[in-house]
Amino acid sequence: MSSFRKGFTDGIPIGLGYLAVSFSFGILAVAGGLNILQATLISMTCLTSAGQFAGLTIMLSGGSIIEMVVSQFIINLRYSLMSISLSQHIDKTMKLPQKLFFGEFHTDEIFAVSMGRPEKLGSRYFLGVIIAPYVGWSLGTFLGAVCGEVLPPMIVSALGVALYGMFIAIIVPPMKHSWKISIVVAIAIALSLCFHFVPFLKNVSSGFAIIICAVLASLFGAIVFPIEEDKKEKENKEGGSV
Repeated sequence: MSSFRKGFTDGIPIGLGYLAVSFSFGILAVAGGLNILQATLISMTCLTSAGQFAGLTIMLSGGSIIEMVVSQFIINLRYSLMSISLSQHIDKTMKLPQKLFFGEFHTDEIFAVSMGRPEKLGSRYFLGVIIAPYVGWSLGTFLGAVCGEVLPPMIVSALGVALYGMFIAIIVPPMKHSWKISIVVAIAIALSLCFHFVPFLKNVSSGFAIIICAVLASLFGAIVFPIEEDKKEKENKEGGSV
């Protein structure tokens, strides 16, 4: 139970943060035409902020299944790399079915707090750490969806701005510390503007536009600004000790 309590305590701040972010998702989902149940079920079964917001954009724009699959694969591919790293940090008592179960709740923040633990982690810790984030993400979506249906349109529109504030909060700090990241972000923005204003590119659906912008900007960063192996290993070690 001590390990469970540690996990639950570590998960509380994450859950509170998710509550605020998913509130915006619930509002946007209902404003786009989904009902409360549909919006809530998306958060209960996905638990991926960037993936859900991108998926919602594709759904509301009438995108295809292929767009949805490709965009989700690219956006959530990082979780595979995180899982490989995290697998070296769990004890040998955890069985494969348990690993598959906890993998469904694997997020960036849960990965960060788990890797920050100096000891090997077992199923009791992970059971504790996923509770608050899952409840916070699902409950926040439900509350946002409910408010989106009862609040005046002007207020709903104002609350929807919180989504863009979240993305800015994610992007700006790394940009301040690395001009290389700033260039990659600028390229992604420029490509996005092209798909919005250039005549023959405006016909490309929003789903494929997101995919193309993300892939091209990332490829540019990987080719022009490659990370040296020794530096990458140092960053991984430092990240695991946070």
